[in-house]
Amino acid sequence: MNKADTSADSTHFGYKTVPSEDKAGLVRDVFDSVASRYDIMNDLMSGGLHRLWKRHTVDQAAVRPGHHVLDLAGGTGDLALKFIRQVGPDGHVVLADINAAMLEQGRRRLVDAGAAGNYSIAQVNAEDLPFDDKTFDRITIAFGLRNVTDKDAALRSMRRVLKPGGKALILEFSQPAKALKPAYDLYSFKVLPVIGKLVAQDEDSYQYLAESIRMHPDQEELLGMMKAAGFERCSYQNLAGGIVALHIGYRI
Repeated sequence: MNKADTSADSTHFGYKTVPSEDKAGLVRDVFDSVASRYDIMNDLMSGGLHRLWKRHTVDQAAVRPGHHVLDLAGGTGDLALKFIRQVGPDGHVVLADINAAMLEQGRRRLVDAGAAGNYSIAQVNAEDLPFDDKTFDRITIAFGLRNVTDKDAALRSMRRVLKPGGKALILEFSQPAKALKPAYDLYSFKVLPVIGKLVAQDEDSYQYLAESIRMHPDQEELLGMMKAAGFERCSYQNLAGGIVALHIGYRI
């Protein structure tokens, strides 16, 4: 499957080519299906490593009291909760996602944790963020960019709402080292869908998730896309042998 094998009117949904206008709805169906079991599935799929990857992202964000933070594709709110505690009463965190079912899981997590006063929840499309220019000190998106139809538009929108001196952090599955690829492919396409079937009663959604990772731009391609969107001082860090990468860019 060629990542570039799409036209202006079509895009990838996993390994399938679909009309661009249909992808958001198809992705919504996937996450509607898995929302209630999303966190436990992440633990099972990654052996708990996703928690370490997200903790590293939080550390790299270096959020300070008074900051305004946008957590895109924030879903169940695990990053947002950490940021809420860091920004303090003078800061603000927006937990944002395109999927209402995921946001409901996030809202429950924040309420259960006693978070109050310095956060809001917004259902948004990353390609056209409904915020003023230069609003946020930090923007994070963890394991969400690959599900966006027009990633270039999303990157431009993220930069637009970032303050000068602000930092964007993109945590996403990426291209693993060659030595890891055979085992990684075996796990992704043979084991992962079975876990999805047994735990989430949804084999197809986890087949899509495995395919969507393969269709996502690799480290260097995403780096180039960030630069083209206007981010500066762009870099990335490979985690777990490149299975995951953290991309960082600034608005200067």
